[in-house]
Amino acid sequence: MPIEAFVFDAYGTLYDVQSVSQVTEEEFPAHGDLVTQVWRLKQLEYTWLRSLMGEYKSFWEISAESLVFALNSCGLEYDDAKLGRIMEKYLHLDPYPECVAALDSLKGTPLAILSNGNQKILDALVSNTGLSSKLDSVISVEEVGIFKPHNSAYQLVEKTMGVKPANTLFVSSNAFDACAAKNFGFNVAWIERVTPDALAKEVAAQKTVGPATMFKMLRMQMENFGMEPDYRLSSLSDLAQYAATG
Repeated sequence: MPIEAFVFDAYGTLYDVQSVSQVTEEEFPAHGDLVTQVWRLKQLEYTWLRSLMGEYKSFWEISAESLVFALNSCGLEYDDAKLGRIMEKYLHLDPYPECVAALDSLKGTPLAILSNGNQKILDALVSNTGLSSKLDSVISVEEVGIFKPHNSAYQLVEKTMGVKPANTLFVSSNAFDACAAKNFGFNVAWIERVTPDALAKEVAAQKTVGPATMFKMLRMQMENFGMEPDYRLSSLSDLAQYAATG
């Protein structure tokens, strides 16, 4: 069936969540990488736990809670000013280098974000980074009060855009998200930013596996669910070729 809309995950797909390490390193020299990786791991975990418990909080609140967890786990001292400076980066995350050109290459087909982020911070992020004019919709799970990978989150795409899952290409670099979207019924393109071979070489080159490498092992490899994406792409740029060939 023809693709009538492209829907993108935000954090880790259009936006590089690792770019927060610029700020965490400034605030906690020599600890920035560790803080960044523990924070992101816990941030995702908190979305899943709160969904299972039926105790929704906004992604901004969860991000703050998980940041405090990370800093406490690392034994670091902090104050509200430090927390505020780090959290502010989530309103100014770096888009991946190919992001704007990739979106431009798909112009003419409706483009949207579906994200765990709450509406206020998503709107601020796309505005601050100049993507507002590139997107037709910015959809937040806040409307249903539960996070991806719950089906209720993915149902928001058809509700908002009027496009059936079978006519939607969902794009994510988060493996859990790609699997869940495939299970829901979307066509799925997974952005495989780190191949198994590249990761194996990275691990072999280290005497002790560092935080960033551990994150790649846990969150940037395809999940073992038997739910393969339709397309494995190396970057967002590859979408243009797919769109052109249908």
